[in-house]
Amino acid sequence: MSLPKVHILMDGSGVGTDVGVIGFCAVLLIEGEKRVLFDSAHVGRRVYLQAQLEARGLSPADIDLQVLSHAHWDHIQNVDLFDHAPLLVHADERRYARNPHKNDWATPKWTGAVLDMMDQVIEVSEGYEIMPGCRVVDLPGHSPGSIGLEVDTDEGTCLIVGDALHNAGVAVRGYSPLVFWDAKQADASIKRCVDTGHLIYPGHDRPFRIVDGQPDYIGEFHMTLSNVGPNVPGTKFVEAPAAGPQWVMPGIEEQTLD
Repeated sequence: MSLPKVHILMDGSGVGTDVGVIGFCAVLLIEGEKRVLFDSAHVGRRVYLQAQLEARGLSPADIDLQVLSHAHWDHIQNVDLFDHAPLLVHADERRYARNPHKNDWATPKWTGAVLDMMDQVIEVSEGYEIMPGCRVVDLPGHSPGSIGLEVDTDEGTCLIVGDALHNAGVAVRGYSPLVFWDAKQADASIKRCVDTGHLIYPGHDRPFRIVDGQPDYIGEFHMTLSNVGPNVPGTKFVEAPAAGPQWVMPGIEEQTLD
């Protein structure tokens, strides 16, 4: 039996602005007994996502299953492109998305409707085997039902984690920069991922391993910016700022899944 292979369809990125969130999440293809799409990004990346599939000789119809790491706007908006394929999501994430907290800007009120419009939604949790060599892991905290995938490959086991671990800096610091559900759970999920020693595919960064306390990246960063440059008045370029304190959504203690 051949082991699954993990392909990056779209890199995740932490590029930001002072006028809004770009929100480029990683979108991954796992090919084994089935073709599994992990996250689908937001509609601003839809054309690029289709082009990346076409570059592999695939179309949306070739995807057998979708896995949704969590229901935040930047990860969920292209699920309808693959509406023939069952959508796998954690039960807690689905329930919360139907009635998100008013301060949860990452889960607009329409999020539950997006999930409910899908013909086939399968609720999954820790240990669910998607196919041989590919299993669900629970990584709650950033959101109530964040999940990832543990995938056995020819190069070893890897973890695909969505925003349970946004980027390599989060792995080094050990705390989540954005918490919409539970800070202790979020930080425990980060520790769980890092402690495995596996190659990690994060939500908004390139794949990496932590070696001697520092990230060892796989692959290189690529992005072309248009309609902006150092000669455009008002444009300012800065390197990533130093990490700030953990942001926890106001009112987080009010939340319930009842």
